[in-house]
Amino acid sequence: MASTVSANSSRDEYQNPLSDSFSNDDALEALRQLLRIPTISRPATGPGPRTDPAPFEAFIAALPALFPRVHAALEFERVGGDPEHGDPGYALLYRWRGTDLTGAAEPTVLMAHYDVVPATDEGWQHPPFAAEIVGDGDAAVLWGRGTLDDKGCVVAILSAVERLLAAGHAPRHDVLLCFGNDEEVFGTGARSIVDVLRERSIRPSLVLDEGGAIVREIFPGVDEDYAVIGVTEKGITTLRLRVDEHGGHAASPPAFAATERLSRAILRLNRRPSKARLGTTTRTMIRTLGSRARQPLRTVFAAVDVLSPLLTRVFVRRGAETAALTRTTRAVTELRAGHAHNALAESAEATLNMRIAPWSSVEEAVEEVRRAIADDAVRIEVVEASEPSPVSPDRGEAWDDLVASIRTVHPGLLVTPYVMMQASDARWFTAISDHVYRFAPFRMSGEERACLHAKDERMRVTAFLDGIEVYRALLERR
Repeated sequence: MASTVSANSSRDEYQNPLSDSFSNDDALEALRQLLRIPTISRPATGPGPRTDPAPFEAFIAALPALFPRVHAALEFERVGGDPEHGDPGYALLYRWRGTDLTGAAEPTVLMAHYDVVPATDEGWQHPPFAAEIVGDGDAAVLWGRGTLDDKGCVVAILSAVERLLAAGHAPRHDVLLCFGNDEEVFGTGARSIVDVLRERSIRPSLVLDEGGAIVREIFPGVDEDYAVIGVTEKGITTLRLRVDEHGGHAASPPAFAATERLSRAILRLNRRPSKARLGTTTRTMIRTLGSRARQPLRTVFAAVDVLSPLLTRVFVRRGAETAALTRTTRAVTELRAGHAHNALAESAEATLNMRIAPWSSVEEAVEEVRRAIADDAVRIEVVEASEPSPVSPDRGEAWDDLVASIRTVHPGLLVTPYVMMQASDARWFTAISDHVYRFAPFRMSGEERACLHAKDERMRVTAFLDGIEVYRALLERR
């Protein structure tokens, strides 16, 4: 049963007395209002409906009333549209001017996206766009599509800025808030923002987007929470596998029809996964987290360079999350075939989603697929592709500021770099910055992470409120 919760009840220790006019309750209510707006993004091409702009307009229209200081003090523009043809653009760019004008061209960028993947009420414990809160105090949970991915970050960032403005704070250098509108569909919103910043000769000193989180129980032998910050991310490539045949009556099927040939191709891919290995970033993560592991694992992880083949096998067998750290992954996400129940399919198609490991490339990954299928009758088409991102440093001012900000709210927390396995809008910013990081400052349990892009997406209220404070601590350092 849904209930109202006082957000201030369990996070008073983080309240700034100068920011009483924007309380935890205000931040939570802002998130709930924006979660109720179904900003579902859909592909610009292919079968199915297109993105409805009305919810996106409603989302943008709601922001000034929810964050009045942000909209009074920061410059705001909509990016990525075509005004001459009635498209105002739905990617959002805010500029908070710094006091030191010499650093205006090297700002801090805080990113998030406000589009979400589709959801219906079917199968959800609480409706996906109702933004219901269940429980009280530290047990309060906010349910809804976009809580974790990624409106929680949007609202936490805006809430942090709203509080700092109320406290009279001004950053030393410019701060840019960049909110994409089509991250979930491999869209162009974030790329449009990057184009604008490049035209203005802006090269950010720090970019922070969604990605890692505060987690536990993923890494073997470590029994405490730890923060994983993506210093790189896998590339993403979508392939279309297609088999065309003559078709015919289902009463006299050939020995090997289009559907069977496509099925065999998929099974061959499953039997021949990409080769597993431990890359440089993953080895750093193993050494960092391994330093706090139980014995004898601590000693084993300290020798990761020597024991790399053994540890690779361990990671592959431990589960999907650790296995994905070791290789390029492939997943068949869509199947299409046939036009009648009593007719042979004239064509059969499969969509293959690949996440390209940092040490590989799109070209290499596609060639591996071609060799694994080993059938010229299966056409392989690259639908969309992006290469793995460059690796940002896990030392230096930008990294140190981010780690210190996390530990301001979570003292003593173990922090490690890692390879982000999903694809984010941050990948486009690597063209204009050498310090691009992927971290959503929220505690996420394994069960909560499993709800990303799935039913029953939700976030603990305390995690959301802590996230605001991490962003605020970071902005106070910049």
